[in-house]
Amino acid sequence: MELVFATNNLNKLKEVQVLIPNHIKLLSLKDINCNEDIPETQDTIEGNAIQKAEYIKNNYGYDCFADDTGLEVQALGGKPGVYSARYAGPERNSEDNMNKLLSDLDGKNNRQAQFKTVIALLINGELHTFTGICKGEITREKLGKKGFGYDPIFKPEGYTKTFAELDLDTKNSISHRGKAVSQLVNFLNI
Repeated sequence: MELVFATNNLNKLKEVQVLIPNHIKLLSLKDINCNEDIPETQDTIEGNAIQKAEYIKNNYGYDCFADDTGLEVQALGGKPGVYSARYAGPERNSEDNMNKLLSDLDGKNNRQAQFKTVIALLINGELHTFTGICKGEITREKLGKKGFGYDPIFKPEGYTKTFAELDLDTKNSISHRGKAVSQLVNFLNI
C-alpha cells in the first residue's frame, strides 16, 4: 500500500515515518513532485487537514493523509489554535512564535494548554479523520533542543520535561500527533 503524507514539514515526516508499519510505503510531497504550497485557508484544524488531503487527491490522484496541528492555550481563549504556525506572522518562524506566546502569557498564572492534531485520510474514495490531544502547560522559558515548533515551551501532563527535552520515542508515545497517527495505523491495519 502506498500513501502520501501531505506535508512539507520534514520534522513531521520524520516523526510519522517511525510510526507507520513497514507494509505501508509512505510517500512525501517531494516523491510525487508536489512543490507548491498546499492551501490552508480553513478556520478550523479539522478543516485545514481535510483541505490539504483533498488537494493532493484532486490534483495528484493519490490516496493520502494530511494533518493539521494547533496549540490551544487556555488563558488566551484557545489561541493560537489554527494559526499556531503563523502566530507571529506569515514567515512561520518557530522562535518568533514562541517569543510571542511567552510574551502574551507574561504575568498570567494559568499556563494550561493542549496540542491538538487532526489527521484526514482519503482512501478508496472515503474520508476518515483521527484526532489526538496532548494536555500540558506552557513553561516560562525555552528548555531543550530536540523537536520543533513550540516543543521547547510545552511540558506534557505528568512529565517534568518539555517535548524538546524528551527523546523521540517518548514524545511519540504521548504526543498529540503520536495519538492521531496511532489511530490512523489501527484503522489501516483493520
